[in-house]
Amino acid sequence: MGHSNDMMIRFPNKSANEGFARVAVAAFVAQLDVTVEELSDIKTAVSEAVTNAIVHGYENLKGYITVKCKICDCVVEISVSDSGHGIADIEKARQPLYTSRPEHERSGMGFTVMETFMDGIEITSALGVGTTVVMKKKVSAGQQD
Repeated sequence: MGHSNDMMIRFPNKSANEGFARVAVAAFVAQLDVTVEELSDIKTAVSEAVTNAIVHGYENLKGYITVKCKICDCVVEISVSDSGHGIADIEKARQPLYTSRPEHERSGMGFTVMETFMDGIEITSALGVGTTVVMKKKVSAGQQD
């Protein structure tokens, strides 16, 4: 059996915490011998997922975001969850350039960015309950124990 580990953090949906989440996941993933490019991809995807939860999940309401990270062999799985508004139409939200907040000059590329930098992404959401985004990436580098 290979390397396995997991962690979970929970923080208020303040924009300053997006950087915290990105760095926390990067520090956790660093236990694997990942490349700079792989680490950058993971950090970018985490940033997008957390920013989506802050901006769209709560829309200026107070709430919490939970980030879980699991490593099993060379696969990193990251989930970002909120208990916010939820997404009415996930397939529509996944379309490039779609944004539910055009008045705020949002680019509508969050899910597209996550899909570009990760190997897989699953989105579950329920209106009034919240959203969870699960992202997976197989890292090609060796492991350090």
